[in-house]
Amino acid sequence: MFNLKSITISAWIGLFFTALFLFCAIFAPWIAPYGKAQIVGGVWEPMSSQYWLGTDNLGRDLLSRMIYGARTTVFIAAMATALSFSLGSILGFAAAVLGGWFDTIMSRFVDLLMAIPTLIFGLVVLSVLPTTIVTLILVMGILDSTRVYRLSRAVAVDINVMDYVEAAKLRGEGMGWIIFREILPNALSPLVSELGLRFIYAVLFLSALSFLGLGVQPPEADWGGMVKENKEGIVFGIPAALIPAAAIAALAISVNLVADWVLNRTTSLKGGRG
Repeated sequence: MFNLKSITISAWIGLFFTALFLFCAIFAPWIAPYGKAQIVGGVWEPMSSQYWLGTDNLGRDLLSRMIYGARTTVFIAAMATALSFSLGSILGFAAAVLGGWFDTIMSRFVDLLMAIPTLIFGLVVLSVLPTTIVTLILVMGILDSTRVYRLSRAVAVDINVMDYVEAAKLRGEGMGWIIFREILPNALSPLVSELGLRFIYAVLFLSALSFLGLGVQPPEADWGGMVKENKEGIVFGIPAALIPAAAIAALAISVNLVADWVLNRTTSLKGGRG
């Protein structure tokens, strides 16, 4: 059974910071001191009791921008990750179960997409399509689903030859039953581990796109765009660009700590049942 004592110190740290980022993302309009685009002071004002993190390159409150940026960054990355796992895992499991021409066509198509650097592919697509939040989610989710497909297919190929899967096929169970009732429960451990990595990759990918000007567009706030907006201040010793960069790093580390604990937990539970 689940026990709080089984949570390691590193997992507690990861859970705390992950919950903090989620809290900021959900309640951003209520906890942010100012509006996300509201100019409240001078350019790059230092930290003070009025502006806890100072102001940015336009005189907007950096703390408020960070809170709204958490909302945008976490939401887009979470939706893109959900899309990539839904699409990639279902297609990967289906390719392993069906085999034949479906497996061959899907695998070669995925190989073709993976042969093109993801960032370059994303930049080319987004330079043609209108840069909206929906477009970003679709582009990021579809491109990232290729990695999930390869992992899901590799795991499902091994599970598909197990006796209980063969027994389900002999009983006449459909492909949906085999995928969701036989293969998926036994493939959760590697998928959970990959889930954390894919989410962090989505955060970094979004931040890179925004830094290059093809991600979230102003006046919307996201951490990668905030680094771009305030990068000139680094020369003058102004930390306005380093704070969102540190938030990206903190989110990446905290989610990975939680994912590692969940993976170890599920692996030990399976080992105990064996």
